[in-house]
This record gives sequence, C-alpha cells and structure tokens, in this order.
Amino acid sequence: METAEIRRRFLSHFEQRGHLVVPSASLIAEDPTLLLVNAGMVPFKPYFLGDLTPPSPRATSVQKCVRTVDIDNVGQTARHASFFQMCGNFSFGDYFKADVIPWAFELLTEGYGFKADDLWATVYLDDDEAEEIWKGLLPAERIQRRGKEDNYWSMGVPGPCGPCSEIYFDRGPAYGGDGGPEADENRYLEVWNLVFMQFERGEGAGYDFPILGDLPARSIDTGMGLERMATLLQGVENLYEIDISRPVLDRAGELTGRRYGESHTDDVRLRVIADHTRTAAMLISDGVVPSNEGRGYVLRRMLRRAVRNVRLLGGREPVMEDLFGVVRGAMGSIYPELVDRAAAITSVAVAEEQAFLETLRTGITIFDTAVGKARAAGASQLAGDEAFQLHDTYGFPIDLTLEMAAEQGLTVDEPGFRRLMERQRELAKADRAARRIGNVDLSAFRPILARSGPTSFTGYAELSRTATVVGLVSAATGQGVPAAGEGEEVGIVIDTTPFYAESGGQEADLGRFAFDGGEVEILDVQKPIPDLVMHRGKVLRGELRLGTEVEVTVDADRRRAVSRSHTATHLVHTAFRRALGESATQAGSLNSPGRLRFDFHSMGAVPAAVLADVEDEVNEIALRDLEVTAFVTTQDEARRLGAMALFGEKYGERVRVVDVGDYARELCGGTHVARSAQLGAVKLLSESSISAGTRRVEGLVGLDAFRYLAREHLLVSQLSGALKARPDELVDRVADVVTRLRDAEKELERLRAEAVLAGAAGLANSAVDVNGVALVAAEAPNGTSADDLRRLALDVRGRLIDRPAVVATASAAGERAFLVVVTTEGARGLGLKAGDLVKVATAELGGRGGGKPDVAQGGGGDVAGVGRALARVRDLVAEAGAARQHAGH
Repeated sequence: METAEIRRRFLSHFEQRGHLVVPSASLIAEDPTLLLVNAGMVPFKPYFLGDLTPPSPRATSVQKCVRTVDIDNVGQTARHASFFQMCGNFSFGDYFKADVIPWAFELLTEGYGFKADDLWATVYLDDDEAEEIWKGLLPAERIQRRGKEDNYWSMGVPGPCGPCSEIYFDRGPAYGGDGGPEADENRYLEVWNLVFMQFERGEGAGYDFPILGDLPARSIDTGMGLERMATLLQGVENLYEIDISRPVLDRAGELTGRRYGESHTDDVRLRVIADHTRTAAMLISDGVVPSNEGRGYVLRRMLRRAVRNVRLLGGREPVMEDLFGVVRGAMGSIYPELVDRAAAITSVAVAEEQAFLETLRTGITIFDTAVGKARAAGASQLAGDEAFQLHDTYGFPIDLTLEMAAEQGLTVDEPGFRRLMERQRELAKADRAARRIGNVDLSAFRPILARSGPTSFTGYAELSRTATVVGLVSAATGQGVPAAGEGEEVGIVIDTTPFYAESGGQEADLGRFAFDGGEVEILDVQKPIPDLVMHRGKVLRGELRLGTEVEVTVDADRRRAVSRSHTATHLVHTAFRRALGESATQAGSLNSPGRLRFDFHSMGAVPAAVLADVEDEVNEIALRDLEVTAFVTTQDEARRLGAMALFGEKYGERVRVVDVGDYARELCGGTHVARSAQLGAVKLLSESSISAGTRRVEGLVGLDAFRYLAREHLLVSQLSGALKARPDELVDRVADVVTRLRDAEKELERLRAEAVLAGAAGLANSAVDVNGVALVAAEAPNGTSADDLRRLALDVRGRLIDRPAVVATASAAGERAFLVVVTTEGARGLGLKAGDLVKVATAELGGRGGGKPDVAQGGGGDVAGVGRALARVRDLVAEAGAARQHAGH
C-alpha cells in the first residue's frame, strides 16, 4: 500500500466520523516554547488549553514533524528519523477513551488489514478504564500496563499532558523474543499512540514535572507515524526503504558508488543522507534558512551531516541539487510547495553545500593540527577553546567536531565550549530582551483571552479610538495585576486596538493611551499568544486600572513612514523576481520608519547594474501613482489569482491579499500606503550576503531617501569644486588623485628607507665593546617602521659579521614602539640570543616579542619606553659578559 493511500484512508476514516480535515501546519512552530513542530498536536495546543475556540470539536490531520533529540540514532535503527509525518485524530472536549480506542482498532484491522492476533496494547499503570475498553477488543494477555516513561505523554515543555495507550504490531519471532512490548520493542513495533489529554503540566526535566491542574475539558490527541505504518504495510525492513524514502536512498548510493545492503556501515551513512536530505528540503520549504542559531542551526546541521556522510562514502562532487530533485519527485505530490518553490529551495541547499565544502577544506586542517597537539601532549581531550575556534572561525558545528574527535579516539571539553558560546550570546540576548516585557509566563495572558476574547484590530481604517482595558500584566513580575501606577511598565490588553503588533517584518506601532487623570506611553506592541494584542507601556501619570476607558492614539507619522517602507518592500520583491527569476523569493524583511531591509534567495551577488535597474523600476512604478488595495479571500483563490505567498510565512484559511495596481500582488497582513506615489522615492543603499544562498538589500523610502540624495548631491558638488571637475568626471579624477597619492607614498617610503639605511655605516663604526661583544643600541627617527628597523639592523650586522656583535634598533611610530635585535654567529656562540634579549627588553615597551636566536623583534604601546628598552639590551649584554668572566675565573 503506497504511503499516499495510507494517508488517504486515515483522513477518510475520521472524516466519515465527523472530523474536520485540517492541512498540515508549517514546521515553524507558533508555540514560543518550541523551535519546530515535533508532534501532530502542536498546532492544536491553543484548543486543548482553551486559549482559542476550535473550528470544529473534532479534527484530523497528517502533520509534518521534525525531532532531533534522537539524531544520533538516525540510520542506526528501523524506527528513528528526524522528519516524519504524524497522522492524528483530535477531540476538543468531545469524545474520549470509549470512542477513540475502538475507532483506532477498526482502522487498523478493517482499513489496513492487520490481523487482530498481531496487535498488542499498553495502558498507563493506573488506567483501569482504558484497560477495560481494550479487553472488549483484545485478550487480556496482550494488554500490558506500563509506567510514566512509556505511557504518559507531554510535549516536553509546559502544556497539555495525560496518560496514553499505545498500540503495537507483532512482527514475529524473527525480530526478537516473546513477552510483548514490555520485553522487546523491536519485535513489537509501536504504530499508534492514543493520548488522553486531561491535565496541564508545569516546568520539569524528563518525566519529573508537576501537574498544574485539569485542562478545561478532557480531550483526545492521537499519533500514528505514517512512515512507520508504511514500513509494515509495504513489507520493508525500515522506514528508509518505503516508497517516499527509498528513491533518495538509492540515488545517494549511485552518487557515492555504494550499493545499499552490502555493508552495515555504508547503509547507516546512506540512511543518514536520505533522512537529512528529506528533512532539510521540508525545513527550507517552510522558510527556514541555514544559520548558527535556533531552527536555522538545525537545518545547517542536517545539511552538513548529509554532506559529510557523502564524503565519508567517497563522494567528492556536490550532490544536493541532485538529491533535492529526488526528494521533490518522491514527495511533491503530497507537498506541492516542494514543486512550486523548487528553484528557491534547491538554491538554499546548494549554497550551503558549497560553503560547507570550503569549510571542510580549511577546517579539517585546523582540526588535524589540534588533534596532533593533543596527542603530542598525551591528552585524550580537545580543549573547549579549540572546539570554539573551529565553530566560530571556521564554521564547524560542535556536533561535527564531536563526531570527528570520536573517530580519532578523543573527547571534547564540551562544558568549556558551551561557556564560550554562552558568553558570545549574552549581548545579543540582552539586546533582544530589552525590547519586550521580559520572561513573561504566557499563562498570564490565557485568562485574559478566555475572559475577553480575541483583540479586534481596526488599524487598517483608523489610528485612534476609544477602548477598554481588559488585561494588565506587570513587566516586573510577569503576572496579571489590577492596576499600574506612575512610572511602572506594564503589558496592556484592550478590547479593540488600532495599534499594529509587530509581525511579518513590520515594526510595531508606537503612540499614547490617555485616560481620566492619566497617560501611558506605548513602547512596543506584540502578540504573546494568538489573537491577543499586548501593548507594552510606561505609565507617565495617573493610575491605570482594569476596566478603564482609554483614548488610544497611534503615532501617525511613524505609521505612515512604516507603511511606505512596507509597500516599497512589496515593489522591491516583485522587481527582483522580474530581474533575477522566480527563485528570488523573500527570505525575510524589516520595515521600519523610512527604512527597509529585504532578504531574498540568490545563488550569488547581485550585479550593480541589476540593482540599479531594480531601483529604477520601483521608482517608475511609484511614479505611476497606482492604487494600493486589499481584500480577504481563501488561500486557494488567492493562489489562483497569482498572489505571492511569502516563503515560509504561515497563513490561515482566510487570507488578506494586497495589490499595488496590476504590478504586485502578495498575501500580507501589514499596513500600506493608499497609492504608490505616496512612497516619494526609494533609494537602495547596499547589497550583501547574510548566509549561503541568501542576500540582503537595504534601502531608504520617502523623506529619508530624499534627505540621503540631498546629502549625496551636496557631497558631489563639494567634490566637484575641490577637484575642479564636472560631476561626470569625478570618478576618473578621484582615481587619478588616488593613483598619484599612492605613487607619492611609495616614493616617500623609499626615500625614508634610504635615509634610515644611510646611517648604517656610522652606526657600525660607533659600536661599543662590552666585555668582548660589539654592541650597537640605536634609536631610529620617529616614524621608522618595523620593517625599516629590521633592514637597518641587518645592514649594521653585515658590517660587523666577522666578530661577536649584537645590534638593537628601536623607534616610535604613531602610538606603537618597535624593537629589533640581531646577533652574529660569534655572539650566539657566547650565549647571546636575539629572541631571549627581545623577550626581556620589550617589557619596557608595555608589550612583548620574540623570534629566532639570530633575528627577533617585538613592540608595545609605551612609546616613551624606547630608550629604556635599548638600555635594557645593553644591560643584558653586559650581564652576560660579566657572567662569562666570573665563570672563567
């Protein structure tokens, strides 16, 4: 049975039993406690908690999921994968155990054809009710009770939880011993988990967490692994060999010259390549791009592990473009976005592969050096700072360093590495934290939403209105409060707001709340949970209380400036796609007052001529004074009309479409100008790379663009006057001046060097005998470079080469002082080594130095210490001579 048919039968089975079929949500989790969706119930969490009203009391879906907690087991076992699809049916306070258990049994036996004799069930230790229901379907000996670790479910973070019942398929004695799932989970393979959502859990590690209380209603959450079910129904050994995975596995073998099934080690690596390639394709299709943080790091890790396993199998050529094509062919019918966005998705993977292959070339050399040092020192561990350098300087993920170290029989000082990483993150974290009401427990907002309902947004049509305060959350404690006094920062929820909450790349509105006897300055606006808008404000005067009626006013000038930037971003997006092709899709944006930042997918730098053409086209469209309109429709209708959905953005079934005349059409919830001419002007300032396959353009809009152009015009006028050239001659004239200046600097440097060297003969003649050693300790003119000092010292030494001699030259150049010491063979025979002399003498310069016995140099920031450094060399030579004389006596 093909995977697509297994999927169809599951959804049909529950649709016939009154369930709403819900499409898979994005892998990018809405839940702020999660990086990625890791279970089928994650998109439904607000319904289980009672934060939102579900569109139906029953739902069913096949949800894309990514889990990396068991990444080291990927490829090693028959059941571990980083990407999988979870078939689920859900009840939000509707049916419970008595319905869900028989429905699951019915689908397995009648829908998929399993024999009842091959099925086992497990229940939680004290769940008598579930066991009694199962006894009506299976004999008691095939029902087992298990503890919290096996039969109690949560997402691993605070939220819904409850006991569960798992269904297992007996694969037969060829796969292990008797005794049921409790004895052997290889022979008895779990196929379905039925979770009875009853409670809300708090913080805690592993299974040690408190139960905060009952959920608003008893609910059902089930999960049946689609890949695992396909493994059984297609009669293959593991989930890598099913119809939507095997083509990737086979192609990876062809590209590396290995045949799947001939070597266990090779098979594990081929499975890792197949798994990680599929996972990466799905992550990129949902808008994740490689980075060193968060979900971007998960993607980078997947791609790099896949590339490295290709290399370990002997592959040397890039493979991602080829493998992504196979993934698209195998899974495109289920997930059409893999086909629709094929070029953009593949370009991200190819760029990351190219960057990592370069990283491997440089980083492996550094790694090998570090391993050699560790072994030479008799150590069995690589230092944390070396692992950090590999990560920070050469782009080696720590997991790759760990793998490579293990292959060499070494460990890594992970705590040391983590400390250095944490130190690096502190500043960025502090900066981000300053923008929000700090670590607010999201549970503080749930009662507000339950009590007052979703916040109504009216900001498309108005910038001020009267509203009622329905919630207050203290910035200091993160808890709900009845009132906030003068000087306090507080999160404010009102029933209706014209304030736009930061989202979709558009910065939040700012403004004021006024009430009888008081005023609040609004500093930020966010959505802490879906459908609830929180205004972070500082009470300037008075006391703000729950139930207070407030006059709310958005800063109109700021809103208009941000709206200009947002509309300009739509035009820039369209212009780049027209110039570079459909793969140049948006990867991120920031719309702030008068300024835009636009990130997009591109394999290479954008030529200056193309950038100029994009800017010209955007301004020409603005000049047409096209009407900007918006309408709400269904996702399917919006796509039929040609609306662009932003790469990775999440949308509901009803979407808002923004048109700029007939030029640009995008799905967008942001605010915009009424007509394109209101943009005034758009000036693109720069284009740069922010990661492999992703470019960034920054620009100015409206008055900010005009002011920038005015400053540029003034600068050009001043340069024209100073250089006595027309504006169109400036580039050539400046190039000519720069060339002549460089030539003059070279000539000046030559003359300075000649002047310094001209005194070499005199210095040699001035050598002083110090206990049998000819000593020259000379201060060169200020400004003499370290290179010229070295040439001077070597020239003087050449004139004293036939006797024991030490030559020391020093000078101050700007804010640095330099010292060079050279010795002849005769001096070295007396124990005078240049490196030793420099190490001691540079302390007088507030710095350090070193070198070989014949030539050494150093420097420091204490320019007043030049004389002292030379005197120190004289003292050292004298002390060495005195020691020799004493030894001779």
